[in-house]
Amino acid sequence: MRRINTVIFIVGPTAVGKTRLAVKLAAKIGGEIISCDSMQIYKGLRILSQAPTAKDKKSIRHHLVAVLGVGKEYNAASFRRRAVRIINSMIGRKAAVPIIVGGSGLYVKSLIDGLFPSPPADLKFRNRMRRFIINYGSEKPHKELSNIDPEAAKKIHPNDSRRIIRALEIYHATGHTPTEIKLKTKGIKDLYDIRIFGLMKPRELLYSDINTRVDRMFEDGALDEVKRLQRKRLSKTAKAILGFKEIKGLLNKKYGFDTAKDLLKKNTRRFAKRQIAWFKQDSRIAWFDVSKMIDEKIISRMIKNYQWKERR
Repeated sequence: MRRINTVIFIVGPTAVGKTRLAVKLAAKIGGEIISCDSMQIYKGLRILSQAPTAKDKKSIRHHLVAVLGVGKEYNAASFRRRAVRIINSMIGRKAAVPIIVGGSGLYVKSLIDGLFPSPPADLKFRNRMRRFIINYGSEKPHKELSNIDPEAAKKIHPNDSRRIIRALEIYHATGHTPTEIKLKTKGIKDLYDIRIFGLMKPRELLYSDINTRVDRMFEDGALDEVKRLQRKRLSKTAKAILGFKEIKGLLNKKYGFDTAKDLLKKNTRRFAKRQIAWFKQDSRIAWFDVSKMIDEKIISRMIKNYQWKERR
């Protein structure tokens, strides 16, 4: 029997156990892991990014982990370009099953569905529309959008002036509606069979695990990691990592140790909440409650969902 060209995604909020389960799944099905994390790509962020351990990387090959200097910018387009190259190579060589693991929702979407080729900002048009809405309201621009692109208008609230302006701006700049452009956007779903598995647990358990993880990060040397980072020139992306700002405040004596720790716990919980909200919108995700099922049971269910085809 041979595998269909399948790409597996394991997604969910931070601290839910994605890496641990992905390593076990990869060992079962002959997979390699591609990190879909906006921070694990960077060198020198092992503790703050909670990157896979040396043991994990020794047992299963990992891609896009600790390969980029912290002075470099990284975004969804960068991730997509790198990930597509790795996936195509793995599947083309029949080397392994690609398992994409992470909680960066935009990165997941960019890879599966493709990136919306949005034109650059037209500030002159944008400012003119803003002045009109300030003076006359957003009803007329929304009606104009409805005439041009009914599908886009349905998804945008009549009072959401920012999105109304951007949709009209795209049409003004390209002569094509946002809906037309999206229809031409292609992702790996157009090339491969996609399986998306989401991991979750009750909110109170997840928040408790986040608090425990933050405590462990401080024990493992998060302060020293931030001290080293402060001596480097960080990209805007790298500087946004959770923990850097909170610990920097501690090192600069703006507040004490307990306050820094509490801030990081609170901000990480908020981040997890945003991740959950993002992924819950995607009906393609098959969810598993890790508080009710052991890893082996979840992996068994995933493998059953994984497609196989008779060799001809």
